[in-house]
Amino acid sequence: MANLHRGEIAAVIGGEELTLCLTLGALAELEARLGAGDLAGLGERFAGGRISARDLTAILGAGLRGGGQAIADDDLARLAIEGGLRGAAEIVARLLRATFGEPA
Repeated sequence: MANLHRGEIAAVIGGEELTLCLTLGALAELEARLGAGDLAGLGERFAGGRISARDLTAILGAGLRGGGQAIADDDLARLAIEGGLRGAAEIVARLLRATFGEPA
């Protein structure tokens, strides 16, 4: 079960309820994968409100791995996400809020 106080959320991906969490390791993975350089760079990238399908996949994948799932981004990209593209974007938004808090 997801614990929001630990930055975890639950989401239905591939027909299964899974826990996602952007741990420090997952955030470091995102910094490298997205070329953000540091946490401030990640925050700036996401705060702009523009996000690519590649970004969604990278964030979801890092969150799933941080939540204990052993899944590659290529495998994740083939799974159905409840709500489709909009659902994926909503999951990412919830995960970022759980990690970084509400925008100021």
